[in-house]
Amino acid sequence: MGKVTGFLEYEREDRDYEPVEERIHHWREFVLPLPEADYRTQAARCMNCGVPYCQGTGSLMPGTPGCPVNNQIPDWNDLVYAGNWDDAARNLHSTNNFPEVTGRICPAPCEASCTLNIDENPVTIKSIECAIADRAIGKGLKPEPAAVKTGKRVAVVGSGPAGLACAQQLARAGHDVHVYEKLAKAGGLLRYGIPDFKMEKNHVDRRVVQMQGEGVVFHYGAHIGVNVPAEKLLADYDAIVLTGGAEKPRDLPVPGRELKGIHFAMEFLPQQNRRVSGEDDDGSEPILAAGKHVVVIGGGDTGSDCIGTSIRQGALSVTNFEILPAPPPHENKMLTWPNWPLKLRTSSSHEEGAERDFAVMTTRFSGGNSGHVEKLHCVYIDEKMKPVPGSEFEVAAELVLLAMGFLHPVHEGMIKSLDLALDRRGNVSATTEDYRTSVDKVFAAGDMRRGQSLVVWAIREGRQAAHAVDKFLMGSSLLPR
Repeated sequence: MGKVTGFLEYEREDRDYEPVEERIHHWREFVLPLPEADYRTQAARCMNCGVPYCQGTGSLMPGTPGCPVNNQIPDWNDLVYAGNWDDAARNLHSTNNFPEVTGRICPAPCEASCTLNIDENPVTIKSIECAIADRAIGKGLKPEPAAVKTGKRVAVVGSGPAGLACAQQLARAGHDVHVYEKLAKAGGLLRYGIPDFKMEKNHVDRRVVQMQGEGVVFHYGAHIGVNVPAEKLLADYDAIVLTGGAEKPRDLPVPGRELKGIHFAMEFLPQQNRRVSGEDDDGSEPILAAGKHVVVIGGGDTGSDCIGTSIRQGALSVTNFEILPAPPPHENKMLTWPNWPLKLRTSSSHEEGAERDFAVMTTRFSGGNSGHVEKLHCVYIDEKMKPVPGSEFEVAAELVLLAMGFLHPVHEGMIKSLDLALDRRGNVSATTEDYRTSVDKVFAAGDMRRGQSLVVWAIREGRQAAHAVDKFLMGSSLLPR
C-alpha cells in the first residue's frame, strides 16, 4: 500500500447528510460528498491486511464475509490514494457492473468485515466506491460493445439489478440480448422500490443507455406468461434467464385486514417514485400519507423507505413496529467479526422523526362505519413470541404500510406456464453451480432463485448466471464468475 501507516495517522471521516429540516422537503439524494483530497486520505487508511476479508472470497467459499461481488477493495483503495482514479474505476468495474448503485444503497458488509472495524473505525469503503464510480461516470459512460458476435440469442426476463448485470455481461460476450420488463421502464426495485432520496433514477437511466449502446434491446410492458407467452421465448431464443425477483409479499392475516387504508409497501413506494419521475400512474387509487397517522409494520430497509416517504409526503406521525426484540446497540466484536453482526441499526429515515418499538405483535385492525382503518390493536411479546399478559395497547392509524418482507416470486403466469420446479421456500430451483432450472435452456438468478436479498447479491448472481449461460452456449466462457 502507498501509506502503510495511514490507519494510524488518519481518523475515519465519512460523508454527512443534509440536515433533517432541509432534506424532508425534497426527494433528491441528500448525502454530501467529501472533497477529493479527503477520499485519498481515507483510502490511505486501508491496512494492506494479510487476509482482506473486505473483498470476500465468496466465489471460492460461499458464505464467507465481505463483498459478495468480490470487489478488489485494497487494490482500488491504493489506486485512489495514489490519485490513479481511472485505474481505480477500471478495477472496480471489473467486478461490479453498477458501483454507483452499491455505493449508495449497499449496507456495506465489506466495512463490517474490515480489520479496522474491530475498534469501530472501518475504512470508508462504500463512500470511496461511490466516489470512484461517480468520477468515472462524470467523464462519460461509454458503451463496451463486443468485438465479435456469436449469433446466439438470449432473453433476460426482469430488469432489476440481477437482470441488468446478466444482460450486460452476455452482451459484452457477443450474444444478442433482449431484456423483457413488465413495467414501463427498466430497473426493477432500483427504480420502483428504492426512493429517489436514497438513489435518483438517472443512475439507472445512464446504464440503460450504455447497455443499449452495447446492443441490448429492451422490451417494456412485456409481462411474460401474461401478455407475452413464455412458450414464444422458448421458441425464439437459445437461452432464457429469469431474474424477476421475489415479489410475493408477506401478509398480516388478522381481523380487520380488509379495511381500507392497509397496503403493502410495494403498493405505496412505486406510486411516489412514479410521481417524482413524471411517469404515468398505473391506474391504482393513490396512497398518500399527507395529514395522516401512519404505522409501518416491519423494521427492515423497506420499512425504512416507507418511513422516509411518508414523512416527505407530510404525515402527521409515523410509528414503526417490529415483531422481533430490539437487537443490542453494539456487537461483541470478538464473537462476530468479520461476519455481519446483529445489532440495532438506525437509518436516515428513522432519524427524520419516526417512533420505533420492538417485540410488538398486531392482533387486529379496527375502523369506523366508513370501512377505513382507524386503529391498530397490539400486544408485546416475549422471547418465545408469546403475548405478554396485560401489555395490550392501541395506536391511531389512518394509513398502515406492511413491510414485512417477501416470500418468493409470484408463481402465477410465467413460472406456472413453464412448469418450473421450486425449492421448499417457493423460489425457482437452481444451484449456484450452473443456475439451470428444471427446464432445458432456462436459467434463474437473483431474488427469484435465492429469495429476498441485497442488491449486491443480485448483481453477483446476474454475473455468475451470465458466465453459466455463456458456457452453456459456447462450451466455455471467459466471463468472470
